Amino acid sequence: MSDSSGLSVDKVSMVFQAPKGGEVHALQNVSFNLQNGELLSVLGPSGCGKTTLLNLVCRLLLEKKKQIDLNGKGVAGPGPERGMVFQKGALFEWMTVERNVDFGLRMKGMGKSERKAIVENLLNTVGLKGFGGTPTYQLSGGMQQRVALARCLANDPQLILMDEPLGALDALTREKMQSLVLQLWKETGKTIMLITHSVEEALLLGERLFVMAPRPGRIVKDYRLPFAEQALTGNIREIKSSEEFVEIREEVLGMIWEMEEEIMGQA
Repeated sequence: MSDSSGLSVDKVSMVFQAPKGGEVHALQNVSFNLQNGELLSVLGPSGCGKTTLLNLVCRLLLEKKKQIDLNGKGVAGPGPERGMVFQKGALFEWMTVERNVDFGLRMKGMGKSERKAIVENLLNTVGLKGFGGTPTYQLSGGMQQRVALARCLANDPQLILMDEPLGALDALTREKMQSLVLQLWKETGKTIMLITHSVEEALLLGERLFVMAPRPGRIVKDYRLPFAEQALTGNIREIKSSEEFVEIREEVLGMIWEMEEEIMGQA
């Protein structure tokens, strides 16, 4: 590994056995380094291995070789130093908001008063002050995703992994949640790796952006973008309509369109 600070992925590949025989090369020799505090978005057509890559970093999928390091330590299985936020919050909907957020803290055996202080602070941070006693099933989709973010942050992970965390939300709620993700990134200094199918979202949230191509899954473009920093103090609508944003958006859309056409041709 080239750097002990941050996330290092070295020549990771993944091959799945197809149900009717044959193999699917989900990833092939994917390598990158993500520095502590960076916000990375990963984009690409369906089947390019985005979620497979995320699951390998989280170690929900396992390989025999130790090819993934986080801050100098090999990642061999799931661990509290990596927090996961799913497309749908994966919450315990029968529990209250507070019981969802402090779940990991209870598993660690943390005392009640310390848990309560952490939960109250996080609920205030994600805009859910006063909702601690509310049953989770009573919340809207956007509010449930706020709970999922708070639950992830409660365990103080070094790396936050997000798999289409805003994909199920309506357009207005999604834009508000994009602002929240950027706010949390800046305030906590956490390293974030986010998977999305939305080109606009990838450009806005990604301080870095990987565009992946399928069959086999690989990184074909690594952008460094100014829009995440701009959105912390600027107007998101204006940023998305700026000349620079539109130019890069059209470039990325063109790349993905060509990939999709190639996939359809192969099919």
